[in-house]
Amino acid sequence: MSETEYAIHPRSTLHRHKERAHYDYGTIHKIMNTAPIWHVSFLPSDPSDPFPCMLPMLGQMASFANPDADPEADALDLYIHGHAASRLMRLPTASSQGNGNGDENEGVPVCISAAHIDSLILSLTPFNHSSAYRSAIIHGYATTVTSEDEKLFAMYRITNGLIPQRWENSRSPPTKSELISTGILRVRVVSASAKVNVGGPSDDRKDLKNEEVLDSVWTGVVPVYERLGTPVEAPVNRVKEVPAYLKGWIEERNREGEAYAKKTATMEKKKG
Repeated sequence: MSETEYAIHPRSTLHRHKERAHYDYGTIHKIMNTAPIWHVSFLPSDPSDPFPCMLPMLGQMASFANPDADPEADALDLYIHGHAASRLMRLPTASSQGNGNGDENEGVPVCISAAHIDSLILSLTPFNHSSAYRSAIIHGYATTVTSEDEKLFAMYRITNGLIPQRWENSRSPPTKSELISTGILRVRVVSASAKVNVGGPSDDRKDLKNEEVLDSVWTGVVPVYERLGTPVEAPVNRVKEVPAYLKGWIEERNREGEAYAKKTATMEKKKG
């Protein structure tokens, strides 16, 4: 483990396609902070319910203790946003639940995942079909953020993580009632890993030598990327022009997404 990697634990160690594994801060933070939705898994508060819960939620990775942290070189916490009355936000606090390991101050154990699909990889045979993707899974302990300053920090980061400069270009900061109704969880990372696949089709030698198959099956890559559309104004909108910060971000996001998706087709795969 290097100084810029999260701790490698058996639960986060990749065994299949180890060459696709990443444990470094930079890769994990970028995947998480560019994903539009996180999936948060946790155990229900009712011990008679055997099934884990999973909720799609908004969040960002950042550090309140070190706001200027370098995403490439520093560990970050996860901040999750939700209604204060939601079941995740109402889970028992760290002091009442503990973590089952004798430490009563850790918090509620959660697992958080996010993923991007960058292309569909079409090989000569269905068995070798694949996709280019970036995914990350994080395990950690969640605690409720009670400090108003930290809540505002998290809300700012989550808002601008969705659309840069949106916080500054909307009615902010939140009112007292908005702060009360908003729940924020801080998750301290215990272990994390990412899995990244790039490149084009990988076919078996026997298929590559089969002239009939080569002459009849189209093989290649279909780039996949999110495309943001033209903003549609709200009925109460009085601002005639789409703001430059929003228009520029949409154009840049679409351009970067398309370019990366196409680039993955020619990127060299790591050797297993």
